[in-house]
Amino acid sequence: MAAIDDLLRYLKDKEGSDLHISAGLEPRIRLHGELQPVEGSSMLSDEQVRKLGREIATDEQWHAYEACNDLDFAYALGEEARFRANFFVQSNGAGMVFRIIPAEIIPLEKLSLPESIERLCHLQKGLVVVTGPTGSGKSTTLAAIIDKINRTYERHVLTLEDPVEFVHQNKKCVFSHREIGTHTSGFGPGLRAAIRQDADVVLVGEMRDHETISLAITAAEMGMLVFGTLHTNSAPKTIDRIIDSFPSSEQAQIRQSLSESLTAIVAQLLLPTADGKGRCAANEILIKTRALPNIIREANTSMLTSYIQGGKKDGMQVMDDALQVLLDAGRISAHDAYMKATEKQRFEVFLDAEPGA
Repeated sequence: MAAIDDLLRYLKDKEGSDLHISAGLEPRIRLHGELQPVEGSSMLSDEQVRKLGREIATDEQWHAYEACNDLDFAYALGEEARFRANFFVQSNGAGMVFRIIPAEIIPLEKLSLPESIERLCHLQKGLVVVTGPTGSGKSTTLAAIIDKINRTYERHVLTLEDPVEFVHQNKKCVFSHREIGTHTSGFGPGLRAAIRQDADVVLVGEMRDHETISLAITAAEMGMLVFGTLHTNSAPKTIDRIIDSFPSSEQAQIRQSLSESLTAIVAQLLLPTADGKGRCAANEILIKTRALPNIIREANTSMLTSYIQGGKKDGMQVMDDALQVLLDAGRISAHDAYMKATEKQRFEVFLDAEPGA
């Protein structure tokens, strides 16, 4: 058994989300969004951190880490749990972060997400982008969507991830899980191959650059249903981020392609629940209607907020409305709603009324 397994088991038993290990600090876990020290732990040196990491990395992975000072891979704690591991180097020495990957995929029906997100499972083609900061639950939401497809339709689902996180068992669908660096050299080459592999659904773990984004759009234009992620926090910023990743000489063409292929954007934030015992998701949702392609083609992203607000009957909502719903239901605090809101003035009145204000 690797020495780090005890710390990972501690994370799992405490129902935390991440384990942080850095030279010069004691190990800490993230629990309900907050970092707290591991009970009974002491400060680790650079040598101790590297020893913990070296024990679970392959020779090839460790050589890559020493050469680049960064490493991503998946690690399994027997049959108990899987983790997404990142090794890095910081000012005090080596560091590692382990994100727990739930052993079981939470069904979409149990995530308490808006109904319009469930409808994305029934799309036949197009590009769906799920966005949000690191740790906002994008992977969990996408896994639930893919699981719903797996339980409903007979399709070939291809995933491209770095590393592979959720492992789906073949139910009605046939899955091809491909890990970047192990099964394909990159997201771009993996997407090029997907076009030739008779895939019906493609999950792109991260749309990192304009090549990956361009190929994802092309796959959607060719009739595939493509799910991808970005690290933006709203639908308008997502469209701007996609366009701005291309040279100015190519932006007019990519606007045209995106206007035809983009089907939905789901921006997600994860907030502590009011009782402090968990976290819940807030979603901004953009759904394609007849008006959207023209807005994208004409670079009129300033109109997108009004477009979403006017599309409630189609299942759309802006983030502030999603926060309002959670606040009214007592699921989140006024303080957290205020901190995440775009129009903060809207939530100031609730701050004054909150106990302890």
